[in-house]
Amino acid sequence: MSLDTMIEVEGKITTILPGTMFRVELDNGHVVLAHISGKMRKHFVRLTHGDRVKLEMSPHDLDKARILFRLDRPVDGSLPRRRPQHRRR
Repeated sequence: MSLDTMIEVEGKITTILPGTMFRVELDNGHVVLAHISGKMRKHFVRLTHGDRVKLEMSPHDLDKARILFRLDRPVDGSLPRRRPQHRRR
């Protein structure tokens, strides 16, 4: 399928499912089943409940999507911060 026919939308992760699958509520209120893209899987990008994401959908099946990008998280401290890992010498 041509890339110019793909639909890009934004949404919020509502449910985390097994096998790197997620339920995402789009900004227009629809709920879709989404999986992460290969580059996100390769670089171990972690997605959690409540993250805002950018999705790509086919016009032929509007119930499924691919997560392309995790949008910036809020800075208000709503998510726990990770401790920095120390380097081994």
